[in-house]
Amino acid sequence: MTAPLLTRVARLPFASGFEPAQLRRLCATGRSAAYRPGERIFTEGGAADRFWLIENGRVALDLRVPGRGDQVIETLATGAVLGWSWLHPPYRWQFGCETRGPVDTVMFDAAAVRELCDADPAFGYAMLRRFVPVITGRLHATRLRLLDLYAAPAAKARP
Repeated sequence: MTAPLLTRVARLPFASGFEPAQLRRLCATGRSAAYRPGERIFTEGGAADRFWLIENGRVALDLRVPGRGDQVIETLATGAVLGWSWLHPPYRWQFGCETRGPVDTVMFDAAAVRELCDADPAFGYAMLRRFVPVITGRLHATRLRLLDLYAAPAAKARP
C-alpha cells in the first residue's frame, strides 16, 4: 500500500522547511500521478494548470527550436520539481516535457495552490522561496543549451 500523500511529499527536498500546517494545505491540493515511458506530460504553449514533484523516474524538458525541432534543455530526476509556468499569467508552459521511463509523481492543482498563496502570504512566500531557484535553474540550463545549439563552429586550425 502507498504511503499517505503527506508522508510521501514530506520525504522530498521540496518540503524541507515548510511548516507542518503549510505542508498539509499544499498536500490537500495534490494527488498521485504516474506516467508511462515516452509519455508527453505537457507541451510548450499549453495551459499550465498544475505542477509535479517527481518521486521516481526521469523526465526531459524540451524547447521547440526553429529548424531543429524539440531540443532537450534539461533532464529532471527523482526529487525534482516539474513545472513553474503556473505561477504567472498567461499560465502557459514555457517548455515541453516527456518521460524517460516510468515516472511517479505527486501532481498539484495550480489554481488551488494560487488561491492558497493569495489567502496566506506566508504560504505564498514559502512557495516562492522554493520556486525561484527552480525558475532560475531552468533559465540557466536553457541559456547554456541554446549557446551550445547556436555556437559558432570552431575555427579551423591554420597549418
